Amino acid sequence: MRILPLVLSALALSVPVTAAEAPARVTVTLANFSFTPDDLHLHAGEAVTIHFVNEGSGGHDFTAEEFFAAATMDAANRARVGGTKGRVSLGKGESSDVTLVPKAGTYKVHCSHFGHTALGMTGKITVD
Repeated sequence: MRILPLVLSALALSVPVTAAEAPARVTVTLANFSFTPDDLHLHAGEAVTIHFVNEGSGGHDFTAEEFFAAATMDAANRARVGGTKGRVSLGKGESSDVTLVPKAGTYKVHCSHFGHTALGMTGKITVD
């Protein structure tokens, strides 16, 4: 009878994690004066990991203050978005992941580097 709890525990640990249990994953590429995609669609209340990649020739950021402020995330992810700055800053060739639970709404995105917004580095996040 002592073996039965051990066998049940081993079976429980061997059950594979399904895709439904892991957060969705979306990649956002920052390049010279663009975001891809520039129109991001997410689901309210559903955890998502946003993988940011900078393929530009210099530094860029993904600034979405209202979006990040409204989202639920842990302290480590909050630090990745600069706390209240709501910005993921990346140097050339860098990447970063941010996992959060978005709140419904439409949010503007831009790169805060001088002149980058004027050159078209803007976007939108729609959460429904």
